[in-house]
Amino acid sequence: MSEPVSLPAVKLLAKEAVASNTMSFRFEKPTGFEYTAGQFADYTLLNPPETDAEGDIRGFSFSSAPFEPFLQATTRLRDTAFKHVLRDAAIGTEVLLDAPWGSFTLHHKVERPAVFLTGGIGITPARSIVLQSVHDVTGHSITVFDSNHTPQEAAFLDELTRVAAENDRITYVPTMSGLGDSRHQWAGETGHIDAAMLSRYVDDLAAPIYYVCGPGAMVKAMRGVLDAAGVDSDDIRTEEFTGY
Repeated sequence: MSEPVSLPAVKLLAKEAVASNTMSFRFEKPTGFEYTAGQFADYTLLNPPETDAEGDIRGFSFSSAPFEPFLQATTRLRDTAFKHVLRDAAIGTEVLLDAPWGSFTLHHKVERPAVFLTGGIGITPARSIVLQSVHDVTGHSITVFDSNHTPQEAAFLDELTRVAAENDRITYVPTMSGLGDSRHQWAGETGHIDAAMLSRYVDDLAAPIYYVCGPGAMVKAMRGVLDAAGVDSDDIRTEEFTGY
């Protein structure tokens, strides 16, 4: 796995709204830079016009896959100085990148399925891992459960639906827990991820390696579901997003 290195400043190439109050930011990829799908980077704003007590550095999982020719961070747009500056940054703005970090990466034993339990912006490392696995034809069977309040809040919903439809080894299970607030019709799963929902898509709950990623409360709840289902704690990997 690559060692983190301090890199030169990288330029913002593009930015795009990918869900309600959620944006992806694409940065140039330094020559020779390598990372593993599921890792993250620390981004530092340079001479920002606004700052606050939370500071000018944030860590974001790469929502891009390593084979893609850019680095992408995707985040909810909270009311903080960092997010204001990033949202309004002009194309060409430079930030410092410190990366790669983290070990929330796909296991090597292909015979064991991978099951992702994600909530909100926790989908970002899952996108990276799924797309890289498909690109590299790793042979892993991957199921992604992705919980959001409404469809408009689900980042990469259309893309992951398409990827799953085109690849037999990828299953994507988006579920919505607040359809009363939705502007869209929804015919998929509803409610929070629980053991009953898992069992509809996973034949043997003891077989996979589980990856849980999202807000702290969601990660805690999913640990409880998996523990109650008898999943070995050694088969559960977590990444908790705080203050994103």
